[in-house]
Amino acid sequence: MSGPKDFSEINGRIAVVREEIRIVTEQAAAETGGAVEERLSERIAELEAELAELLKQRDDKA
Repeated sequence: MSGPKDFSEINGRIAVVREEIRIVTEQAAAETGGAVEERLSERIAELEAELAELLKQRDDKA
């Protein structure tokens, strides 16, 4: 069974990842060029996968 600390840590990590996604999305909107767009798109995909895993962990602990 997990305690409030576990939820707090996961929720904190979720908030950080969401903020990173927001920042990278803004960068992607401002940048042009194939290589830059591809790199930012890959980073967004990585962050979204990390977010999905964190949300799953949180749901599993509920």
